[in-house]
Amino acid sequence: MNGTGTETGGGRVHGVRTAAAGGLEGGAGAADRRALAAFKPSARRLRALGRAELTLLGRNRGAVFTALAVPLALPFTVRPALDQLDLEKEGLSIGTVLLTAAIGFAFLFAVYTSLVGAYVARREELVLKRLRTGEPSDTEILIGTALPATALGLAQALVLSVGCAVLLRTGAPKAPYLLLPGVLAGLVVSAALAALTASFTRTAESAQVTALPLVFVSMLGSGITVPTEFMPDRLASLCELLPLSPAIRLVRGGWTGQLTAYEALGALATALAWTIVAVFAVRRWFRWEPRR
Repeated sequence: MNGTGTETGGGRVHGVRTAAAGGLEGGAGAADRRALAAFKPSARRLRALGRAELTLLGRNRGAVFTALAVPLALPFTVRPALDQLDLEKEGLSIGTVLLTAAIGFAFLFAVYTSLVGAYVARREELVLKRLRTGEPSDTEILIGTALPATALGLAQALVLSVGCAVLLRTGAPKAPYLLLPGVLAGLVVSAALAALTASFTRTAESAQVTALPLVFVSMLGSGITVPTEFMPDRLASLCELLPLSPAIRLVRGGWTGQLTAYEALGALATALAWTIVAVFAVRRWFRWEPRR
């Protein structure tokens, strides 16, 4: 009797455990299916928004020219100044500096200034207001609007990397694992700051004016035109805290291999901090209706 009872009890316990485990697995599977089902419509909406924004971007020839030509042309305007610097003393070359400058200008002009104008223009044309009455969430609207510009910035970074490796003989990157985080950090921070700048921009005509402060500060202080290695130590430490400085440090460190793990983590942390601050500010102050 005892043996049978124990055996029966053990069977019941085993059955309960099996059923519980099956329920947990079923619940996890159902949660995964629900998440996937929710993701598919969101992805479709983002594709639709991105496709529409790409069409509008293609019609704006001035924005397309600025986004494509400026990052390619501006780095060569700083070449005479770079020739006066002893780059080899800091472990740099003219190729790596020009390459980093070109990618930095892509962040500023292909992504940042382009998106400031796009966000303001869509707001003033009531496009954002109409989109909010439909299915897309606020986050989807902002990300979908930014997709073409960020894709263009990413494509430019890839083309510039290959082109400079061939034409300027920069060679292969010595720390390639830093390049992708650097480029992604630059794209994300530029897009987030573009939405924040658009929040305080009254008209599409004034978008390029309100974007100028960050453009100038980044060009001079983030190591885009002049490497921070040639700045006084105290000034360089301050400039490393600028929004685009982490991305520029990571990109340049990827080519030179001179960035330590501690410095790379610090740059990533700074980029993440700027992204969080910009996203919080956008959620707090972004305007969806025209400023009157």
